Amino acid sequence: MNRRMFIRTTLAALAMMALPRSPFAAAEGTTIAPIRKSEDEWRRILSPQQFQVLREAGTERAFSSPLNKEYGKGIYVCAGCQLPLFDSASKFDSGTGWPSFTMPISGHVETSRDFKLILPRTEYHCSRCGGHQGHVFDDGPAPTGQRWCNNGVALKFIPHTPA
Repeated sequence: MNRRMFIRTTLAALAMMALPRSPFAAAEGTTIAPIRKSEDEWRRILSPQQFQVLREAGTERAFSSPLNKEYGKGIYVCAGCQLPLFDSASKFDSGTGWPSFTMPISGHVETSRDFKLILPRTEYHCSRCGGHQGHVFDDGPAPTGQRWCNNGVALKFIPHTPA
């Protein structure tokens, strides 16, 4: 990496840190009551892979989740606490290997900065249990231009049942 590239990368990282939180971040005073469990309680109710993703902010292998190709009508809920996070109408095929959405259900996710890959990314997690879901990027389709890239193991799909 030459000096010019280093300076550009550093300036871009600093500019991203100064950006406001996502417009979809949960509002102050949200009415979703948090769920608090011990690490042992989470280990008892989650599979090892779910625990690694939801509680340790891991990432599942791309193209490994059956939810990546799920396009039925319904709701995607947090695998840890069942809070609805995404409506199927916002799902799209991003080609990345993970279920992707244009927007979450308002107030049901919270965002934070993640520096695990050195450059900052916006991580999001369930507003109720704090379970890590994935990251949001600004390379998605209309109407939001965002790609909420989710670990499939962190979600459960509940199909719509006609009345």
